[in-house]
Amino acid sequence: MYKLILYLLFLNFITTSFAHSYIGPGMGGGFIAAIIGIVIALFSLIFGILWFPLRRFFKSKKKKMTKKSDKTFNINFNHSFISRDN
Repeated sequence: MYKLILYLLFLNFITTSFAHSYIGPGMGGGFIAAIIGIVIALFSLIFGILWFPLRRFFKSKKKKMTKKSDKTFNINFNHSFISRDN
């Protein structure tokens, strides 16, 4: 049965003829735009899934590093501004 199905599919592909139809530039442009949209959507999906958790991880790591550095090397920058009252 499996060989019969493969034989019929093979026979179908061999005996088909051209459709002689015209696909205009609008259809081609729409197809290209759809492909570009799908690719951009996939890249943004990957970016959203990977980047935001990594950013959160690096922020928490940076906070831990600043807490460690505050304990060992504490510098307080107090800026005094001179205000002139007229």
